[in-house]
Amino acid sequence: MTLPQAVITPADAGYDEARAVYNAAHDKRPVAIVRAAGPDDVAATIAYARGHDLPLAVRGGGHAIAGFGTCDGGIVLDLGLMRGVTVDAAARTVTAGGGCTWADLNEATHADGLATTGGIQSTTGIAGLTLGGGLGFLARRYGLACDNLLGADVVLADGRRVTADADHEPDLFWALRGGGGNFGVVTSFRFRLHPVSDVLGGLTCYPLDREVLAALRDLATGAEPELAVIPGVALGPPLPLLPERWHGRPIALAVTCHSGAADQDDDVRKRLHEAGPVVGQFLERMPYPAVNTLFDAALPAGLHHYWKGRFGELPDEALDVHVAYGETLPCLQTATLLFPVDGAVHRVDPTATAFAVRDAPFASVYGASWPDAADSTANVAWSRAYDRALAPYGDTAGYVNFLSVDDADRIPASYRQNYSRLRSVKRAYDPENVFRINQNIPPAG
Repeated sequence: MTLPQAVITPADAGYDEARAVYNAAHDKRPVAIVRAAGPDDVAATIAYARGHDLPLAVRGGGHAIAGFGTCDGGIVLDLGLMRGVTVDAAARTVTAGGGCTWADLNEATHADGLATTGGIQSTTGIAGLTLGGGLGFLARRYGLACDNLLGADVVLADGRRVTADADHEPDLFWALRGGGGNFGVVTSFRFRLHPVSDVLGGLTCYPLDREVLAALRDLATGAEPELAVIPGVALGPPLPLLPERWHGRPIALAVTCHSGAADQDDDVRKRLHEAGPVVGQFLERMPYPAVNTLFDAALPAGLHHYWKGRFGELPDEALDVHVAYGETLPCLQTATLLFPVDGAVHRVDPTATAFAVRDAPFASVYGASWPDAADSTANVAWSRAYDRALAPYGDTAGYVNFLSVDDADRIPASYRQNYSRLRSVKRAYDPENVFRINQNIPPAG
């Protein structure tokens, strides 16, 4: 029982680079990082970890804010070499390796004027985002990333390789669509594609004000499915779109992606201006892959992050909390985003996939991002206080990709009526809980 050849250990010169993940708050030291080239390497690594009773962390894009792409004293199974993408334009499908980022997938599908729901940052891995559900700019129009998943090739805890889709391993396929990385290592994903080419995308900035946030809240859920408006709170970025006097000051914002016809763009701009006094705006037609890169530079790898999230409505009282904490944002990289999850997301039965919260209009994500490790205690305390202040106005359930490593007690609520079935599927496919470095679902019994 041996590891594949592409292994990096603490004795190797590239170890520190190889062990690093997107969130620098998770500074772990695995005994080895295995760079898998294919399913055989994946199966061999799982077998080695089990045979030596070592923790196993699976890394796709490495973006998990909770740090699940690494571990102390265990094996990191890195899928970053598995980034092949094959597009079938006629069938409107794409097959992508488990190590792909959304940049890889979006660029490949854009050549044929096609896209599927992905994240809002191009460096995010397709694996973690999809397995956790998959919010993104196209969700109101075409559903979550997991709603567009047609099939997956999976290496199981016992080394078996299976295909999960509507006709094969249907319980596993159900669980993969929102249940996280609990059930196996997905080596390739097959998605449904939709006709999306150029979009109107960008950022609109306003003074931080409850009335502005309320107007954006109403616009976000009242708009046509082609229009994604993500309200938020941040400090004014030092960018040309914003006058210098607003740099570093608390602002409300609207992240926008309009995938409808270009002749509707002026009306979108008009509605954004009607939401409040615009102090800065960048909103242009661009290729769909470009809209997913707008925040890459502002949130590079190597920052520290501690996030929280809740599903729920956004009553005015909750907006007051966002304004209050927006006025005390601790760092330029920190922001709150209020993702609308209505439209096509709500049209899927809550038991049809593992993603259970199909009735909440928003999934909020908030919490600190900061560059200096010395500031960690203060930033984590600020984030936890923010979450406590919002607790009366949101669900205990949260989008699992927004929850932190200390949110394990919220996992049952986040899966609602599907939690019991997920535990049964876990027992069938991973009874020893080999895949436990995640928002873990323990096997039934």
